[in-house]
Amino acid sequence: MGNFNYKEQFGIVVICRSEEEQKAIYERLLKEGFKLKIVTV
Repeated sequence: MGNFNYKEQFGIVVICRSEEEQKAIYERLLKEGFKLKIVTV
């Protein structure tokens, strides 16, 4: 096996009621400077 560098990260998952709510929360957190990833399940 090769060298594997693991960088510990911490995150949360926010369960939204709708796509519109997801967009609003995403935009609010983005303005606050958070690094975000959108996930749909």
